Amino acid sequence: MSALSPSVRAPVRALVAFALLAALTGCGLLGGGKRDRITIYSPDPRVQADPSWPAVDWQLSLTSPDAERMIDSLRIAVRPSPAELQVYKGANWAKRPSDMLQDTLLRALEDSGRIPAVARQGSGISADYKLVLDMRRFEADYPQPGGLPAATIEVNAKLLHAQDQRVVAARTFLHAEAASTAAIPDVVAAFDSALSTLGRDMTGWILTTGQQHEVGAH
Repeated sequence: MSALSPSVRAPVRALVAFALLAALTGCGLLGGGKRDRITIYSPDPRVQADPSWPAVDWQLSLTSPDAERMIDSLRIAVRPSPAELQVYKGANWAKRPSDMLQDTLLRALEDSGRIPAVARQGSGISADYKLVLDMRRFEADYPQPGGLPAATIEVNAKLLHAQDQRVVAARTFLHAEAASTAAIPDVVAAFDSALSTLGRDMTGWILTTGQQHEVGAH
């Protein structure tokens, strides 16, 4: 095949350069285009230890919570009606909801001073019990049309005896925290409060249930 003449090569190079520029622009790699501003939200829930929680001498590992992809996303899910699930525009989580839940429980148990060791599964500790979590809901729900959203979190928890993998106890936790307004920062504040409440309820249940099993087994 003969080489292209100079008069042909120049238009071809120009066409290739134009196609490359169009592809880069379409991928959003070049500046100049209008972009939506995205705010990253990072709730920081804190759990106050309850004096009634028992002090235990066993160790616990936390598995990474299971969750559907739509729920466990960096996008903030909102349910304007029972059959409709959307996401807030221009707002993202800093961490996935499953990570936020696990972090909340881990810190609540550690800060409680009631358990000698708690860690994520695979960390290397010799755990006596294992917590398995299934996160079913992590979304802003509108319980009534025209009303205010509520930060809704639903988690099924199973406490397993590590030695024989038997389920010691299981419970579903559900908490809905109403937002003060429909504005995204107020919805995020409601999620912070909901995580704190759920973390407190689950931490108390873990310690109490695990200790009851431990006492009954000896």
